[in-house]
Amino acid sequence: MSKSTNRHGTIVAAFGRHYEIELADGSLATGYPKGKKSPFAVGDEVELTVDGQITGHGPRRSLLYRSDAYRQKLIAANATQLLLVVATDPSFSDMLLSRALVAAEHEGLTTTIVLNKCDLTSALPAARKLLAPFIALGCRVVELSARFDPSPLLPLLAGESSVLVGQSGMGKSTLTNALVPGAAAPTRELSTALDSGKHTTTYARLYRLPNDTCPGGTLIDSPGLQEFGLKHLTAQEIEFGFAEFRPFLGQCRFRDCQHLAEPGCAIKEAMAAGTIHPRRLDHFRQFTSESRHGSH
Repeated sequence: MSKSTNRHGTIVAAFGRHYEIELADGSLATGYPKGKKSPFAVGDEVELTVDGQITGHGPRRSLLYRSDAYRQKLIAANATQLLLVVATDPSFSDMLLSRALVAAEHEGLTTTIVLNKCDLTSALPAARKLLAPFIALGCRVVELSARFDPSPLLPLLAGESSVLVGQSGMGKSTLTNALVPGAAAPTRELSTALDSGKHTTTYARLYRLPNDTCPGGTLIDSPGLQEFGLKHLTAQEIEFGFAEFRPFLGQCRFRDCQHLAEPGCAIKEAMAAGTIHPRRLDHFRQFTSESRHGSH
């Protein structure tokens, strides 16, 4: 990123192989990659020619992405905070939460779980119960109803580059609209028959948050997802992503313990003692099995 004749900016939206780029002067330009691959993500700081060809990106401070045996999907570059959006209704996957937490830990992102639609009080106890293992970990959970009052989240957004991640129907776009006046992110009715949301956001977009409420903050809204593969991480990296495992790592009888049926497993002993939640150990075993066998 050195040629003075080229322009510099930040990718603020990604549409397949085309990108919307906010230039240094605040104007917008359209950019496209040089080859067939699109190695860029929303949040990337890039250089582009006058005709819009992106010639490279600057050093990344973080890159959040998911992957399976076949491909990887970039979510956001240079984020500092992951906002995991779940809702009282429709139901959400606690396993997907564990996956995203591992990926965020690997990239050094702080994490906050946002429990949305708390005005649906009848569904609140079940949602809180599903979040209990994460709360026990010390995960920060913010309860709100994006439709009525997003203010509980505001103190956490100033000076941060936050990315919203969650399943479809959790209310990410509604939350974006509430936090960013004029964002007008599209929202649609839920498909209650399938107990899952219809995809509303089909591409990621970066918004600059109002200076009066969140000075220096940006927000990236991403498409809803149902899976979050961790194929790009080793079993050891996945293991380290489970914060409650760390005090016990290296204490198992066998150095290559997979925390399955091996005798003298410190992780299983910690679970038996109530220090590690059984559901979280189930998640770990699922993730490392996928890592070894190439599924998901």
